[in-house]
Amino acid sequence: MLDYSKYFDLDLENAKQYVVDHTDFFGEDKPSDLTVVEVSDGNINHVYRVEDGKKSLILKQTGETIRTSGNPLDQHRGDIEEKTLEIQRKLSGGQVPEIYDYNPVMHVILMENVEAFKNLRYELRDKKIFPEFADQISNFMSNVLLPTTDLVMDRKEKKLNVREFINTGCCDISEKLVLTEPYYDYLGRNIFDDNLLPFVEQNLYNNSSLKAEVGKLRNNFMNNAQALLHGDLHSGSIFINQDDVRVFDSEFAFYGPMGYDIGNVIGNLVFPYVVEKVQEYKGQEKNADFEQWLHETIAKVFDLTFEKMNHKYDEIVEFPFYKERSFKNSYLRSVKDDTVGYAGTEIIRRTVGDSKVIEITEIEDKDTKDLVMKLLVKIGIQLIMNRKVYESGSEIITDVDKILAEDLI
Repeated sequence: MLDYSKYFDLDLENAKQYVVDHTDFFGEDKPSDLTVVEVSDGNINHVYRVEDGKKSLILKQTGETIRTSGNPLDQHRGDIEEKTLEIQRKLSGGQVPEIYDYNPVMHVILMENVEAFKNLRYELRDKKIFPEFADQISNFMSNVLLPTTDLVMDRKEKKLNVREFINTGCCDISEKLVLTEPYYDYLGRNIFDDNLLPFVEQNLYNNSSLKAEVGKLRNNFMNNAQALLHGDLHSGSIFINQDDVRVFDSEFAFYGPMGYDIGNVIGNLVFPYVVEKVQEYKGQEKNADFEQWLHETIAKVFDLTFEKMNHKYDEIVEFPFYKERSFKNSYLRSVKDDTVGYAGTEIIRRTVGDSKVIEITEIEDKDTKDLVMKLLVKIGIQLIMNRKVYESGSEIITDVDKILAEDLI
């Protein structure tokens, strides 16, 4: 048996041994014929799929460093991820993978392999349609966010949780990559074609009004410990099939503004929608059903999330001050504002920052890619600057379409 009293990186071989030593998932006779395949992207963590030909599980190890750079990253994020998965699985009624085992020394989670589900990011790339997605993801967000706020939780317990879920390393990444660098490239990590520099300078780097509004969102992100967030709820962190979703990869979890999670989901639906519209403009064959589904889903995610959160508020909030209509309306209005603003920051950071989405990186034609990036920046700015005027999801997608129509004539 290996010595697990001190941390070390698991490789393909000792990952197999680790599973045998820490679970009887594959039977008590300690099978030796397990197959181990690395399924991580190679950037931060080691993620392995372990199987015996009949069933499988996922092993995720939170590394000491960012693998591509060697820079250290606080491993406490692994503890946070395991606790978040447990909390959100319970609150969501199972929309998060089941945890089989967690070792805080090795920072290893053994969890359910949701093999019946596919990664939403890649399903969208393949133009797959999921009619129930808006209902499914709005269920998740309304069920896991509001119950972890001060409106519902015991005040002392909530404060202890805020302290326990302080996620310094991952929050620092978000504060830089999402809420600073796209507008102030002080680290020189933004990535776009040189010919877009004048556009980026005018619209982002030298846009004082925009930077002031992003500053407000940044300050809110850093200081509004409103609810326990997933913290990185993009389409790559959602597995899906026609029956339901599974949300995973919550190592960026912390207590922050609810609108950050909701906005991330909405922002990541805008990418395939814009690409589809631009490709149609460029003469490629139109996929009308996929385009229409995205159009409706962007609006529905916003509307259904707040409709369900409104009902849940009445069900679980008990403190009399908070039940006053004017307080409730003001509270949910602020979450809506945050949602739209953070949708905008997510769109912009994935467009000009160094952590892009495949919807952009896989565009081969340079002119098409540049046009997509310009449109996305304009949409992001619109959402940030006007975040307080939106009452419904249909208003959001209407303004997205207006921006597209102005440039795609």
